[in-house]
Amino acid sequence: MRTIAIIGASLAGLRSAQALRRQGFDGRLVIVGDEVHLPYDRPPLSKDFLLGKVEAVPLADQDDLDALNAEWRLGNCATALLSHGEVALSDGTTVEADGIVIATGGIPRTIPNTHVLRTLDDAVKLREAFATAQHVGIIGAGFIGAEIASSARSLGKDVTVIEALPTPLTRVLGAEMGAACGQLHGDHGSTLITGINVDSVNVDGGINLANGRHVNADVVVAGIGVRPATDWLAGGPVKVDNGVVCDAGGVTNLKNIVAVGDVANCAGHRAEHWTSATEQAQVATRNLLAGETVATHTNGGYVWSDQYGVRIQFIGRATNDVRIEDGSIEDRKFVATYRDSSNEEDIVGIVAMSNARLFTRLRRNLKQAV
Repeated sequence: MRTIAIIGASLAGLRSAQALRRQGFDGRLVIVGDEVHLPYDRPPLSKDFLLGKVEAVPLADQDDLDALNAEWRLGNCATALLSHGEVALSDGTTVEADGIVIATGGIPRTIPNTHVLRTLDDAVKLREAFATAQHVGIIGAGFIGAEIASSARSLGKDVTVIEALPTPLTRVLGAEMGAACGQLHGDHGSTLITGINVDSVNVDGGINLANGRHVNADVVVAGIGVRPATDWLAGGPVKVDNGVVCDAGGVTNLKNIVAVGDVANCAGHRAEHWTSATEQAQVATRNLLAGETVATHTNGGYVWSDQYGVRIQFIGRATNDVRIEDGSIEDRKFVATYRDSSNEEDIVGIVAMSNARLFTRLRRNLKQAV
């Protein structure tokens, strides 16, 4: 291959570029990104960035970026995949390449009159809004919503979190562990409302619930998930279904095109995790250079979240058989394991709250089994 184009300049795209160079690719490398910013770390945006403790955190220093010897096309959206080797861009130009890495990530689901938090520009707008707000409403009690709620409370805001499900994070952690995480809101003075949908959000920020209740809010943030950024692929040669369809090695139906990160539906699973993006990039680029699937990625599903001074860690999958291995939910410091329904001795998932050491030890054993 003489030219490889990476479409997406965030974590998955950058790690793909680095992996290609490490694996010996010395040809032309074009990196296309819809933001004007060089790659930065997203997790701090909902925490220390909102609190004004840090500015944008680069994912690589300038020397590392220079070592890539890449051609950056920033502030440019991919608008179409014209063929198996040509991508149209929003500035009217095209990029022709022998190989393509699709790393376009996700697009936040939105509600009119609300903020979202996905990009650095989103975070700047939200931080400015927080500066004058007294009451903050958060729609969605998932990890991102809870982190924003935590930051707002640290800034002294009155916070109300609204979750449509009866228990937060049920789909990720199960009901019992989701409830344990949800209790953190009350511990720190935030109001958590569950089991009710939002009807609408007023222009001035007030939230109208489906049961007729009104929640006062100067600023409202929607943290209701993302959808894969695949609109530009519609009608093109790459298969799309809840993301870019690819095998466990990130290879699409076209062997010269791979997908990584939030946009990749690998072997029927799409993982929106920081670690998955990094790990997938190593495997997918190896397969791209080989011209076939010579390696696969086993998704461990590791995710962490910092909320109200507590670190929550999770890996694997949740089941109905969950057991506290150490500590207690009441103390907000514990490790719990999830057991396989067919063999209760098999640990298939681990969740921890403020107990990183034991989590790491158990995780090591789990990774050997997956």
